[in-house]
Amino acid sequence: MSDSVNAMTEHPPVSDWVHDFDHTDPRWTENPFPIWDELRAECPVVHTKRFLGCYLPTTYQAVKEIAYDTEHFSSRRVVVRDMRPEITASAPPITSDPPEHKPAKQFLLPPFTPDAMKKLEPRVRAICNELIDEFIADGKCDAAARYTRHIPVRAIAHMLGIPEQDGDLFIKWIHEILELGIKDDDALMRAVREMTGYFAAQLEQRKQQPTDDLISTLMNARDKDGQPLSDNHVLGSLRLLLIAGIDTTWSALGSSLWHLAKTPADRQRLIAEPELMPTAIEELLRAYAPVTMAREVMKETVISGCPVKPGNMVLLSFPAANRDPAVFPDADKVLIDRKENRHAAFGLGIHRCVGSNLARMEMTVAIEEWLKRIPDFRLDPAGRVSWSEGTVRGPRQLPMLFGNAG
Repeated sequence: MSDSVNAMTEHPPVSDWVHDFDHTDPRWTENPFPIWDELRAECPVVHTKRFLGCYLPTTYQAVKEIAYDTEHFSSRRVVVRDMRPEITASAPPITSDPPEHKPAKQFLLPPFTPDAMKKLEPRVRAICNELIDEFIADGKCDAAARYTRHIPVRAIAHMLGIPEQDGDLFIKWIHEILELGIKDDDALMRAVREMTGYFAAQLEQRKQQPTDDLISTLMNARDKDGQPLSDNHVLGSLRLLLIAGIDTTWSALGSSLWHLAKTPADRQRLIAEPELMPTAIEELLRAYAPVTMAREVMKETVISGCPVKPGNMVLLSFPAANRDPAVFPDADKVLIDRKENRHAAFGLGIHRCVGSNLARMEMTVAIEEWLKRIPDFRLDPAGRVSWSEGTVRGPRQLPMLFGNAG
């Protein structure tokens, strides 16, 4: 990136979070929880002039009101960025509004049912063990680089019927779209073009030789008039599956391992009481929800007593909603046996995550296999944990020691 582009996209540090928040500020990236507490204490919906104008609901109630209100808030843009170019590439159903949304989502539900996940589970267990085999003898690893990020990449590649070794390409595109793309339009557009070209070639291959995988399932789908989906619709859905299905899960999984590395009591309890795993997974999802979505304000309205005006974006923070003490007692504590847990990690309203069964299965299997093979692990004090910037939060570097290392 040239220096001139860099200069344009530099964001000054935040000095007043309530009136000038910035979700790309390094302090937010490092530890957003106290910032959300400060904002929530002040107002259920705060505003910044950055990103061409953006609101942030800070309470569960305000997030829920916006998520369910498709009349005033559009999903046509789902990332808050420095620019808002004309919309040329969509990713249905996540970027669709009613009435187009429902049929677009229906096509994606069958491959992600609990039964479909049961069939996929043995492959995911094998992937986890193949990865652990590569580093277990070293007594240490960067768990983000060597483990968490590869599991969802390989699992979704397996489902799509594309080579698992293409995973490094997917990781590059996701970084360019979700992190660099907030401030660098060229990086974003380049990644979208590359991804579209990659999948267009996969469609052409299948037109010659049909396969039994998720890409062919989408190509064979029919709309309500019995017509096949357009190539553009299929390509948009594939871009969505790649971006939404990978970064989110590797982030939630990385945060969960980070928590267990620094909380030996929870780690030991999960090993002693494996039946707690489903409850623990829900609590880790609540406490470290990775995804913040966005909406575009289309018409003026009022949310939790705060006026909201068109021309602005909304940073729809499900993670902040999950830390709201009005809904979750001891909201800032991770309680792996928390019984009541109606968290919003997978979103609320019509856009609730299609892949929630996949994410839960991947997290469960990845933590089970790790605990089986590496029951004793901790953060490496010589290393540094770094977190991703932008819309999806999770550790990008996670240096660990295990066994008798160090």
